[in-house]
Amino acid sequence: MPAPVQLQLDHGKKWQTDHALRQGMSEIHTAMEQSLPPIHKKAFTPAQYEALAERIQRQIDYVVGNCKLPEDADQQLHLVLEWIIDGVAVMKAKTNREHGAVKIVEALGKYREYFEPAGW
Repeated sequence: MPAPVQLQLDHGKKWQTDHALRQGMSEIHTAMEQSLPPIHKKAFTPAQYEALAERIQRQIDYVVGNCKLPEDADQQLHLVLEWIIDGVAVMKAKTNREHGAVKIVEALGKYREYFEPAGW
């Protein structure tokens, strides 16, 4: 049985990205930056969580449909995307929606740590 894939650097360096990945992840980053102040104040409504989840899902769909990375980088990217997808699912749930936002913020931190982001 193969060992589970864990997030890692590309021989000590961050993974290269392409335009589609940088654009999609930057949009997710912007969406979260705009949403975090009211989320922290517990002022984010269920409808706002739904809208945020949809906005992020559109970017995930864009990245998956348009990003063309080498296989090793793509495998690493999918680990980050899984965390974001999990966060979206939690934000769409009826309870603990803020935990979904936390998952996405954590995933963006991992993306920044392991990939060459677009200046954020």
